[in-house]
Amino acid sequence: MTERVLPLVVRIERAAPPQRTDALEAAATAVVCLLDRAENRAENRAENRAENRAENRAENGAGNPVGDADGWSGAVAEWQDGRIRKVVRRARGAEWRRALALPGITVAVRTAEVRVHPPVPLDDWPRDLARLQVSGTELTDDAAPPEPGPGDVVLWINPGLEMTAGKAMAQAGHGAQFAWWGADEADRAVWRERGFAVRVRTADPARWDALAASGLPVVRDAGFTEIAPGSATVVADAPWLRVGVPEV
Repeated sequence: MTERVLPLVVRIERAAPPQRTDALEAAATAVVCLLDRAENRAENRAENRAENRAENRAENGAGNPVGDADGWSGAVAEWQDGRIRKVVRRARGAEWRRALALPGITVAVRTAEVRVHPPVPLDDWPRDLARLQVSGTELTDDAAPPEPGPGDVVLWINPGLEMTAGKAMAQAGHGAQFAWWGADEADRAVWRERGFAVRVRTADPARWDALAASGLPVVRDAGFTEIAPGSATVVADAPWLRVGVPEV
């Protein structure tokens, strides 16, 4: 199996960098949008195969499978069978325009724009993505974000870790993916109606301890960059994940 990584590109213009929380939320939403798109394409492909087989049997008794033209569904499935690695790179100006020309989905959240691309082989990135820098994602917030609401999908960041915005974006993406995995079709439909919006917040130490021990999904980092292997980085919290979990 080919080891794949999910590329996320954040737009950081010198004159107008995004707010940190906006970038984290855009990255998390982008990951879920990609998962939703891939799942829908896989379902449509299966339906088309069935229709084509029926048509061909009626015509000549032969099957004619329909291929996945853009390869998204297969790439995403292969990636999800592995370590769901995500790498965040920054782009500006012409770099951003070249990223937009590649297959992907762009998500805008207030001041931030993030583009997610289908998973690529770890050692074979498209040139226009491979040339982008990983460093330089030191973003800040001008003001503290508001407290999330009771129906929000919330990704709680560990207050005891220091992470660049790029690293935190990848971790928020992992948390959003855990929330997606834990949702059934009805939950996903409600979330989809809300544009797969998430809230990313840094928990205070007491809240973090309670969240980490609550039974909600916890993201633990593999330790490739910035932090130690096994570090708990994010707790994913959503209405459908709270069933049977003590209130925290």
